[in-house]
Amino acid sequence: MVDRVIGKKRYAVLIVTYGEVERLTLRNLWPSSRRILKVITSQIVKVPKFLVYFIADYRSTRHFINWRLNGYRSSLLSINRAQTRAIARCLAGSRADIFDSLDADIFDAYYFVPPYLEDVLKVNERNYDGIVIVPMIPVESAFSCGVACRMIAEQFGDMRYGSIRLLNKLWKEPELHRIYIDHLFSELDASIIDTTRTGLVLVIHGTLVRDRAGNPPRVFTGLDETRLFFDLMKERIMNDPRNFFTDIRQGCMNHSAGGEWTSETVQKALAAFQEEGIENVVMFPYGFFADNSETEYEARKVLDRAGFSRAQYVRCINESPEFACWLADMITDELEVLYNIQHTLEHELVPSIPKSSNT
Repeated sequence: MVDRVIGKKRYAVLIVTYGEVERLTLRNLWPSSRRILKVITSQIVKVPKFLVYFIADYRSTRHFINWRLNGYRSSLLSINRAQTRAIARCLAGSRADIFDSLDADIFDAYYFVPPYLEDVLKVNERNYDGIVIVPMIPVESAFSCGVACRMIAEQFGDMRYGSIRLLNKLWKEPELHRIYIDHLFSELDASIIDTTRTGLVLVIHGTLVRDRAGNPPRVFTGLDETRLFFDLMKERIMNDPRNFFTDIRQGCMNHSAGGEWTSETVQKALAAFQEEGIENVVMFPYGFFADNSETEYEARKVLDRAGFSRAQYVRCINESPEFACWLADMITDELEVLYNIQHTLEHELVPSIPKSSNT
């Protein structure tokens, strides 16, 4: 990192998410799918090198045909850029004392599309005193913010402890729960609110429960955290004075590779509501900070096909100003922690040189 003896320290803040192609072409999809296979799928399934390109290119072709036929275009990158700008505005307007000692520049970065996180890290390592990374997903796992952890470890080694901070455990924050719940109830249609027997599906990315051999996965999957997050959200929504939902169910979006995934799927949640005689359903993807192909396309398509009398999809928190400023406050805390760590390393842990004495 840049060593500045005089003046403020400079830190970079990276707002990071998976990333999906904006311009739908096979040429854009191929490298993205290959990176997904190497970075994510390889953690749970050992794919021979000669099959990587074949499987990735097959997935790319399938997505291309599916999305093109249905007229889908991902909004994930545009949302993440908007979130980055909103967070930057909140940080610029902050009155926190720590900004008397440091300046922060905000950047967006992605795992699977340019600008790639590892490239942004390399550039910022040369130009800044420290980096705060903000994975834009509330629950940690080896498949989400764990990707950033691996890249940091590989690039910085032991030096990362004095130069990098990774924001995590956002799912536990009561203020996030409140922002979520206010967002949910403010977005509901009057036609839904006035109904009786309405169910709510809280959608989240599923995770691996057992590998192909029936054993617990060797990587951290965030399974317990996923369930605890749902329990917290369900309790707060059911106890909210605005609540009219008859029941709330978890709806996981799973993959098929690697073994047994979480059983509480979106499909099972909707089927259970139908069996219970619930006629109306609201779907809210609380496990994602930004809409993407899994939420606004795949999960929403399942909802639309379920055949309920009334159904509403509530978009992710996305560009919410309140969410952006809350996240900016969390980032400010991490900046202060990093600044204090570096101050300690630079000043308090440097051994003092005894003054010479005349004898």
